Amino acid sequence: MKVADAALHAGGAQRLAVSGVRDGRAFAADDWVAEERPIALEYNGVSHAVMLATPLDLEDFALGFSLSEGIVDSARDLHGIDVESAADGSTLRLQIAARCMAGLKARRRNLAGRTGCGLCGAESLTQVERPLTPLPPGPAVPHDALLRAMRELQALQALQHATGSVHAAGWCSAAGEVQLLREDVGRHNALDKLIGAMSRTGVPATQGFIAVTSRASFEMVQKTVAARVPLLAAVSAATTLAVDLAQRLQLGLAGFVRPQGVVVYAGAERLSFPETIDGR
Repeated sequence: MKVADAALHAGGAQRLAVSGVRDGRAFAADDWVAEERPIALEYNGVSHAVMLATPLDLEDFALGFSLSEGIVDSARDLHGIDVESAADGSTLRLQIAARCMAGLKARRRNLAGRTGCGLCGAESLTQVERPLTPLPPGPAVPHDALLRAMRELQALQALQHATGSVHAAGWCSAAGEVQLLREDVGRHNALDKLIGAMSRTGVPATQGFIAVTSRASFEMVQKTVAARVPLLAAVSAATTLAVDLAQRLQLGLAGFVRPQGVVVYAGAERLSFPETIDGR
């Protein structure tokens, strides 16, 4: 399959020499391997986090991370982003409103992110769950829209097609059309990049849903609610903490989205299904 070379060469992947066995025969060739680099975030000159991420769409990542972590309340609180890249990684220098910086210092967080990370180094159990307002009621999304979203998500993943090692998060219309997509070696990072892109482009967050190519964990649910998106659809399963949070914040949470069906973990009223699927 032909891939988007521009995205690959922009920092998404490298061509490396590999060897092995394929179809019962030894081989040696060049192959695309996904980039994974340390990405440091600084707020008003203060180091805050180092994440391992794919160095693409870094400005979206900076804004989305800031929003989903509650560091800023809106894009207006982010006054500037400077991206500095070096051989050993990239540094994102963000200038945020003084009010937001005061709140960040008060939280006393020291983060160290990983591609399969959990809660990014919260200091105590009370910091695990952010105070978020439950989502308002909204229209139900049909099963066909979920299926369309997953099909389009898979087709649009240029980096995944080339490397086989990245996740994607997509913003989808109520009809399931993928309108924005971001990829990263980390599922949380892909979602943060998407949230940043959504904020930059001004998409109507309450009028669609997010689809992801990963499991639906607690943090994925929390980030989705923080973005005020009413439904999260995942290709894989949810976790108990994710289900509990989704139920309390009235998020629609669906997993194992397949042509034959779907598992609804929370917010069943946000989804609609035909009486039978595939004529059964």
